[in-house]
Amino acid sequence: MRDITVNRRARHDFHIEETFEAGLVLTGSEVKSLRAGKAQLKDSYGRIERGEVWLFNAHISPYAAAAQFGHEPTRSRKLLLHHRQIAHLIGKVKERGLTLVPLRLYFKDGRAKVELALARGKKLYDKREATKEREVKREMDRAMRK
Repeated sequence: MRDITVNRRARHDFHIEETFEAGLVLTGSEVKSLRAGKAQLKDSYGRIERGEVWLFNAHISPYAAAAQFGHEPTRSRKLLLHHRQIAHLIGKVKERGLTLVPLRLYFKDGRAKVELALARGKKLYDKREATKEREVKREMDRAMRK
């Protein structure tokens, strides 16, 4: 598995509950662009509409050599999941107010996949707490080395 892009901000802004692997419905120029590593998940999110899961705001840059047949960079893309997984996601999102956040885009056996997470948004005090814990751990590691 080769990572194309990772959404580092997601783990900072959300508590990750569960993760899923989903395929992407892409055009040819999008696949070429992904192979070149030209993608961003910064402000992207998943949404369930009419029993299908969609990825919104994921930016895949247009492939220069396919300018004539290019694609819109931030178009919505359909995600491929099993019906049971979609039903599970629908239940969780409605029941507990969780969001679908893409964590990373990668290739697996030549196919583009997205790691999708069921996540709950962190409050400001949660972020401060996480930063404090990280700093304490770092200090302990330094003390252990000496």
